[in-house]
Amino acid sequence: MNMNDMMADIRDINLSYLMLAQQMVRTDRATAIFRLGISADLADLIDNLSAAQVVKLASGSMMLARFRFDDAGILGMLTSHAKERTLSQTHAAILMAAQPVEEIH
Repeated sequence: MNMNDMMADIRDINLSYLMLAQQMVRTDRATAIFRLGISADLADLIDNLSAAQVVKLASGSMMLARFRFDDAGILGMLTSHAKERTLSQTHAAILMAAQPVEEIH
């Protein structure tokens, strides 16, 4: 994969993420805030983006979506193949839900 292909993939992912986030916020704001791990202020901004703003924001070279965890233990719980897989995934979801939401700086 060359750099141009990678940048095109990042733009595609960003556009998909922003469109999904906007749809989620417009459909069920409270659930979107929880599932996306964003603040109410950020949800307002996402909700009010025009189509042109979404495309412009998505066209940057930085990934807009990111993992909601920085802990290898949570990743291990999510990918576990143990008998208690459901319990591990539930525990990981609880840990991720307890993390602070993204703030606008």
